[in-house]
Amino acid sequence: MRVAALYDIHGNLPALEAVLADVAREGVDAIVIGGDIAAGPPQPREVVERVRSLPHAHVIRGNAGRLFAEESTGDDGLDWLLERLEGDQADWLAGLPFSVVLDDTLYVHAAPDDDRTIVTELTTDEKLAGLLRDVEQRRVVAGHTHMQLERRVGETLFVNAGSIGWPYEGRPGAYWALIDDEVELRRTDYDLERTAALVRASGHPRAEEVAAENILVSAPRAEALAVFGG
Repeated sequence: MRVAALYDIHGNLPALEAVLADVAREGVDAIVIGGDIAAGPPQPREVVERVRSLPHAHVIRGNAGRLFAEESTGDDGLDWLLERLEGDQADWLAGLPFSVVLDDTLYVHAAPDDDRTIVTELTTDEKLAGLLRDVEQRRVVAGHTHMQLERRVGETLFVNAGSIGWPYEGRPGAYWALIDDEVELRRTDYDLERTAALVRASGHPRAEEVAAENILVSAPRAEALAVFGG
């Protein structure tokens, strides 16, 4: 089964559309949208509409999909997001499943039992083995840290597909993965200047920061690792 794994879109419709154009050329059997779909400028409502329109798509919730959780209250970015979502979009995002299994691969947002656990190249084999201990599938695909990764512990392969919308790779673009018998970590170019202009016009409370630091540039992995650790 050939699966396109698209994670951490964060409201970035131009990046998503560019990746979907690449995916269409691959002839995939399914698409997995791995959470954190709409949390961010410039176009969360349109991203949700596009994701919901995709045939053969399996959509799971990320930590940023906890729109009505107590810990999310008072977040200016969340208030901005909820003002822009329409109809049942917010309820749909909050009600998405935690995981999906396709072709002996478990797709989660961050880790098999939690949507906030950090797994990076700094994570010890012992910790990763513990996180994967109860997994029955031969592969786990996740996102959350916005950095692509492929690591094997014992018989289980752990893959981070990267981030469509806000990568921390040191090079701007949209990062995703193609999952088949082998794993291909991919990157797609899109119009960064146009997207930055859309972000700045979005009214988001962190619009200038997002445009300058998440769209036009991509934080180096070393900088992200210093924050995330393992």
